[in-house]
Amino acid sequence: MMEQSPREALERLRQEIERHNHLYYIEANPELSDAEYDALFARLRALEAAHPELVTPDSPTQRVGTMPSVAFGSIEHSLPMLSLGNAFDEQGLIDFDRRVRSLVGLDEILYVAEPKLDGLSVELVYEQGRLVRGSTRGDGRVGENILANLKTIRSIPLRLRSTSSVPTQLEVRGEVYMERAAFEQLNNDRNEAGLDPFANPRNLAAGSLRQIDPAVTALRPLSIFCYDVGRVEGIAVERQQDLLELLPEFGVRANPLFRVCQGIEPVLEFYREMIATREDLPYEVDGIVVKVDAFDLREQLGAVSRSPRWAIAGKFPAANAMTQLLDITVSIGRTGALTPVAVLEPVRLHGVEISSATLHNEDEIRRKDLRIGDHVVIQRAGDVIPKVVRSLPELRTGDERVFSMPKTCPSCDSPVHRETGDAAHRCVNASCPARLKQSIYHFVSKGALDIEGMGSKLVEQLVREGLVQSPADLFRLDRATLENLERMGPKSADNLLQQLEQSKTASLARWIFGLGIPGIGAHGAESLARSHPSFDHLKEADEDALIAVDEIGPITAQSILAFFGNGANLELLSELTRLGIAPTVDTPPAIEGTALEGKRFVFTGTLSSLTRPEAGQLVKAQGGFVTSSISKSTDYVVCGQNPGSKADKAQALGLTVLDENEFLALLDLDD
Repeated sequence: MMEQSPREALERLRQEIERHNHLYYIEANPELSDAEYDALFARLRALEAAHPELVTPDSPTQRVGTMPSVAFGSIEHSLPMLSLGNAFDEQGLIDFDRRVRSLVGLDEILYVAEPKLDGLSVELVYEQGRLVRGSTRGDGRVGENILANLKTIRSIPLRLRSTSSVPTQLEVRGEVYMERAAFEQLNNDRNEAGLDPFANPRNLAAGSLRQIDPAVTALRPLSIFCYDVGRVEGIAVERQQDLLELLPEFGVRANPLFRVCQGIEPVLEFYREMIATREDLPYEVDGIVVKVDAFDLREQLGAVSRSPRWAIAGKFPAANAMTQLLDITVSIGRTGALTPVAVLEPVRLHGVEISSATLHNEDEIRRKDLRIGDHVVIQRAGDVIPKVVRSLPELRTGDERVFSMPKTCPSCDSPVHRETGDAAHRCVNASCPARLKQSIYHFVSKGALDIEGMGSKLVEQLVREGLVQSPADLFRLDRATLENLERMGPKSADNLLQQLEQSKTASLARWIFGLGIPGIGAHGAESLARSHPSFDHLKEADEDALIAVDEIGPITAQSILAFFGNGANLELLSELTRLGIAPTVDTPPAIEGTALEGKRFVFTGTLSSLTRPEAGQLVKAQGGFVTSSISKSTDYVVCGQNPGSKADKAQALGLTVLDENEFLALLDLDD
């Protein structure tokens, strides 16, 4: 492999981090633990510190988070909701204190230390004492409007309470979370109903707040602790400790478990105490937050583009435990990929019993030298995802066994094949029952058709008994058939049939995602649905038209063409149409009479007066489209500084190339 230049390494790392940002904040479907993400981000910071000349305005280090989802309206925060920098050990907290003291010229600082809850950050806006707006943090500048969902949380007052006058304007920041007991009870209820349990309280809290139907959110036992304010009018607050004592007077819930610390030593004591007692708390915490107490000192310290200089998150070390690797089994995904799974001697780790963990692929097992029978160290990465960190070869007895991937599929006994360059072994049988089960489960999952009540156990039963052999079979199920299934009574059967009937008119984006086209995630499905408002349009699209779609590159375009070029897939779509499937398309309001209406733009290089995402928003506001790849259907290529190969390709195709000033003139923004 050729060694990468610093510029190439930075660009690749930035793209990877942005991809994980989207998975985490938009799709609520993270691939990495918090610890793994933090390690990626720390690596990016280190590379940029070593090469400051290569820092770009659109680097993840220069922004706060991710763009809000298009499923909700947007709300702009009057003051940015910045994210916190991280310290991963006591030395990191000591270094933070040294920086703060150096910047303000004081020998000792008064801090307030608070538990760092693992939830979703929100902002509540009160005017004349009434709750009028509620939003997620979003990208720190713009968040999602989730007021209707926030109103379902009983610990959020709809009207401020006070023995004296309330502020005329109060913007409160807080963390929505779910307590351990409530989460466990919810999962117990789901197990009794034959539904899959939720993964962890954090993801459940985030997913609950982003439900389109507030009635679903109301069923989830969410709580909130508030810890900060944005714009405030009508009262004066000068210290963090005063704020945390004042908020409850207004009926706003603040965590009483905070400590005022004179200097860094009491902060370190609080950090140690929280690590030792975290399992005794009724909610999950993943660190502490340390803030300069005095607001005037905060003003003096200011902020960098992503984080305030006056606060830091002291993250807890990842939780480790030793156990034994009893066996390695293999699971089959919907694409036929075989994934090895560690069967572990059950061990409790920070209140959770761990009995299994994914091993990803055979190469990963070889790299870690894992053998069946080994004693291993496991970790709850980010306090959520169980992970086998390493083996302990010094404890081997000689009875351990080396694992090899099976030559035939454990489900259907078909051959298993591994393509050159592919990390995964795959079952070649498209009709494999295990693949079918995973495909159906994906089809009805929350990001796709979102069929409430159809968990993996029910899907497995339907496939095992031959009742469902393709997605179309779901719409042939009747009440009598469902009533005969395990844990399925008349009411449950009726609810499931109603859900299936409603899903027939689900959005086209959900249908595209549900079909499981390789390379198409939820965001890509939305882009396709906006540009091709029906399956018929998609079937007729050529490669150039697909590449012109935002988020769709040449490889994904080929995947889409292959899907719609497959006779079995076309027959499935025809069958679904005969069964009454009629996807709806959420079209944005028509924008007429602008010079950019329907025009396709590609941006390359660095713009000086605005970022590329900002430029893209301006194009979209006038009815245009922004794509990432150049094709014959591209109307304009806008080149900033250091444009790269896209400028050359645009010239070769004879496309219209604009510099930044010409682009602004096209928008009537150059004056």
